[in-house]
Amino acid sequence: MSAVETTLSERAYRIRRFALRMGEVQGQGYIGQALGWADVLAVAYGHAMSYRPEDPEWEGRDRFLLSHGHYAIAFYAALIEAGIIPEEELETYGSDDSRLPMSGMATYTPGMEMSGGSLGQGLPIAVGMALGLRLKGNAAFVYNSMSDGELDEGSTWEAAMGAAHHGLSNLICLVDINNQQADGPSGKVMGFEPLADKWASFGWHVQRVDGNDLPAVIEAFDAARNLKEARPRVILFDTLMGKGVPFLETRDKNHFIRVDPPEWQQALAILDQSQA
Repeated sequence: MSAVETTLSERAYRIRRFALRMGEVQGQGYIGQALGWADVLAVAYGHAMSYRPEDPEWEGRDRFLLSHGHYAIAFYAALIEAGIIPEEELETYGSDDSRLPMSGMATYTPGMEMSGGSLGQGLPIAVGMALGLRLKGNAAFVYNSMSDGELDEGSTWEAAMGAAHHGLSNLICLVDINNQQADGPSGKVMGFEPLADKWASFGWHVQRVDGNDLPAVIEAFDAARNLKEARPRVILFDTLMGKGVPFLETRDKNHFIRVDPPEWQQALAILDQSQA
């Protein structure tokens, strides 16, 4: 493992650990998604993106839109790891007057670019933001983080068409394909394959990789950023919900997890042991 991969592996481990600690505060949450998406967030904030932890509103920053607002617990963990939010605030997760509500809200949280949760809204906002940055001559990238459940939404595909029409080479869409949503397996609720062909037919540059294979994730981010073609880019990440904690990986229903009190410390111990 290279030095870069080692550093990012450590970041992903801490993101998972922060998420579990926040989950323990409430005794429940979207932990499966946080564990599965941690590697992507580690590469985004530890390798690919330009930002200033001390100045979340810096005009030159890359924008990261959390369209799937229920992934907020994962995103907060990434913001803590990035130094944008103090670690001690994780103890306030989901509490009254906390800057870390259970669903992402831009008015509360430094580094949160949009209030997510109404699925299918992130990509349309990202298209407008990317177009606006280009018109201003701002070279920043816009990343839209979204779930495979959002592929059910017509607004997602309208935005995909608009992004290609405008040749938005500063837009990178990150899709978490964990094949799970509230109503069951995503592919059974609404079949979306062949997904890579669909995005390509809309005019996007498409990559599909294992979202828990760190070298592959790094390579995909680098390829998306360095592409010279004037078109938007999408990376489809196949991930495993609960990644790193086997007894959570194998739960039948892991879209929203309620964990028995002793299991939180068990999950942390398993995670720590894997990193030792």
